[in-house]
Amino acid sequence: MIIIPSTVGASMKDKNSNKPEQSLEGPPANFEDVSVHDPSIIKEGDTYYVFGTHIEAAKSKDLMSWERFTNGYTTPNNALYGDLSENLAGSFEWAGEDDADSAGGFAVWAPDIFYNKDYVNEDGSKGAYMIYYSASSTYIRSAIGYAVSKEIEGPYEYVDTVVYSGFTEHEAYDNNSDVNKQWENTNIQPMIEEGTLTAENQNWFNSDGSYNNAMYPNAIDANLFYDENGKLWMTYGSWSGGIFLLEVDKETGQLIHPGEDGQTKDGRMIDRYFGTKIAGGYTKSGEGPYIVYNQETGYYYLYVTYGWLGADGGYNMRVFRSENPDGPYLDAKGQDAVLPGNVSNHTYGNKIMGNFLFDQKVGDPGEGEGFGYKSPGHNSVYVDEETNEQLLVFHTRFPNQGEAHEVRIHSIFMNEEGWPVVSPFRYTGKQLEKVNRKDIAGIYKYINHGNEYSGEIVKSEYIALHKNNKVTGAVEGSWKKTSHNQAELTLDGQTYKGVFAPQWDPAAEKYVMTFTALSDEGITVWGSKQENRSDEEVVQAIVEDLDLGNTSEVVSHLVLPTEGTTGAAIVWQTSDESVITNTGEIHRPSADEGPSTATLTATITKGSESATKSFDITVLPYQDASMTSHFSFDGSLTDQHGDFGSGTVTGDRLTNTGGSISYEQGVAGEAVYFDGESGILLPDDLITSHEYSVSFWVKPEQLTTYTTTFFGGTADSWLSLVPKGPTGDNTMLWSGEAWYDAPASYQIKTNEWTHVAFTVSNGTVKLYLNGKEEFSGANFPDIFTNAEADFGLAVNHWDSPFKGAIDDLRIYQGELSPNQLDELSQS
Repeated sequence: MIIIPSTVGASMKDKNSNKPEQSLEGPPANFEDVSVHDPSIIKEGDTYYVFGTHIEAAKSKDLMSWERFTNGYTTPNNALYGDLSENLAGSFEWAGEDDADSAGGFAVWAPDIFYNKDYVNEDGSKGAYMIYYSASSTYIRSAIGYAVSKEIEGPYEYVDTVVYSGFTEHEAYDNNSDVNKQWENTNIQPMIEEGTLTAENQNWFNSDGSYNNAMYPNAIDANLFYDENGKLWMTYGSWSGGIFLLEVDKETGQLIHPGEDGQTKDGRMIDRYFGTKIAGGYTKSGEGPYIVYNQETGYYYLYVTYGWLGADGGYNMRVFRSENPDGPYLDAKGQDAVLPGNVSNHTYGNKIMGNFLFDQKVGDPGEGEGFGYKSPGHNSVYVDEETNEQLLVFHTRFPNQGEAHEVRIHSIFMNEEGWPVVSPFRYTGKQLEKVNRKDIAGIYKYINHGNEYSGEIVKSEYIALHKNNKVTGAVEGSWKKTSHNQAELTLDGQTYKGVFAPQWDPAAEKYVMTFTALSDEGITVWGSKQENRSDEEVVQAIVEDLDLGNTSEVVSHLVLPTEGTTGAAIVWQTSDESVITNTGEIHRPSADEGPSTATLTATITKGSESATKSFDITVLPYQDASMTSHFSFDGSLTDQHGDFGSGTVTGDRLTNTGGSISYEQGVAGEAVYFDGESGILLPDDLITSHEYSVSFWVKPEQLTTYTTTFFGGTADSWLSLVPKGPTGDNTMLWSGEAWYDAPASYQIKTNEWTHVAFTVSNGTVKLYLNGKEEFSGANFPDIFTNAEADFGLAVNHWDSPFKGAIDDLRIYQGELSPNQLDELSQS
């Protein structure tokens, strides 16, 4: 049971004293956000810059309001590189332009922006901004090159490509590529000829001559840093083979290779070409290395990200430290960042942030579902040279927003053990300061990040920090404040050390007390203090906030909350189980019956206080949806229903000309066959409202991620039915409007007919495969009302075209009834 501590005293205004609630004061925080993946941060004058993947970059005066100044892969007028193809041609010969996985485009990733005061320019002057970028064509065939400029915003001129990966012992080629991967086509052969290397290393290759990516790196994700003596280093690498380190010539930017193989004193690999291994290996995830030296602690801190970067990939940030730039880097348990073998890596490294959600409860201040991230990672670190303030700069995705990502910045604090701990909320310019003990006691939303990683989200629970230093609730134990702001919490027998710090809570829209702390097992816990209210005030807040939406036209199950703010209980009672259950499941009448009604009553209880709130529920009967168009594909692209015209054959994009289609045996009569290079532009205005259904049969010949079957919308607001989606590779309907994902539980099979249907009824979306409901969700965006949408089959504006057959496309006004779904899904 959680007991609310007594109310904290009134706010005091004397900023020169440590009075209660003084540290919780401050101006409201306002943000202007940008999407820059894998951000690397630098400051020039009074302006901060982040540079990231896909040639994106942005700038800010306050680290809160950001402005993009780049134009992505535009060429020849690229904002950073001018004629992109020509300028970076030296790297693109190996990877990254219209090749293998980058076919039809570019793959320029994860740059590190760095000012080198010692770099000698072509005109003899010293000092340049340097971008060490990654060019990649597969998960292992990549290269790191660098380009320089005297101006922070460029243009940057190519200098050289310095390290390669993914090469083979003998001539070999990847799919959709004419690049010969044989090692002599990298910079290794010239280095042998000039005597830098004696020969190639046979350990680079597996027994079949392929690249040994279990032991050697994918050459991406560079990061440059100075050691305490001014020597310049580059760490780099991604995933399976691990993270490596090489010295850098400060005047030229070139890498200094060991030249011969060896071992460190503690037994780690030194490779003649790739350098010293400092983390990972044995096919386990790990990328985005970033090393920062801290003068106060005397340690080098290695940040690295585990997992897969997608929304379902469990991306999470870890940290190790070392007394030397080349390692060994150890975690809080004393474990080496270099794995000992083919073991799970989830227990290695201090996990400082993963998927989390301070979820919004009924009665909480504010709106929405709360504050949280999915797959946060690939960070850089900014250190203020004057204040020694540290900031964690990273990209993240968000709960229920698909693959949309933005830059986020959080404060880094050091605990008394010399380990970094990260603030729960975003940076707002408020620095760490002395906190008043009276401001700490209260109820907190509590997050334990654990050490596992997956696509699941860790949701907050409630704990209470009592004035007598006890902790109760989801975990039990004690707490204390040491020094001005240091926190020590013992929770379920485990001790965590960190800081108490006021932070801007975006849901409550005010500064609240928080804690962030780390255990000697490398586990991070966070807390966010809630508003102190009496039981009566809590119950009343829930009564006022509790809302089930429009209950006069219910057509889908209702989500009935069972917990309110600060752990209050909500219990539901229905007046008629045959209409709606106590858990919100409805029973819709058949089409020949009228609406059914019932009353749902919520009883809200907190301590000895309780109240009720009732809702009148009207469940509407099923009605057959009205067909508006029907493309049978029996030898033509004509709308058989007659309200619309015929489809038009396109090329490999919705607006490209060319292409060809053919017909083959379908589910009923003929079906249209797509060759993987063509599509169909359907007539305009097929859907014009927020209530519609789409039904068709599909037989993929091959499956590629993002490839569409049915597409509708504009370039900015759209939906797409993809047989292989970005969520677990499962078949899904997704939308580019706020990145809504509606995934099935599996992926449909190739060379087999599957019936697909989806319905949207004023925001409620349902996905069906072979007549069975696979997904149901709320708040699907209104894409077609008052929109000049395009509709297509097999192609969209961006992705690889579909290869396979589609049959019997039908579009309806309204939601398909169960009888209609049964009939449509019968072959």
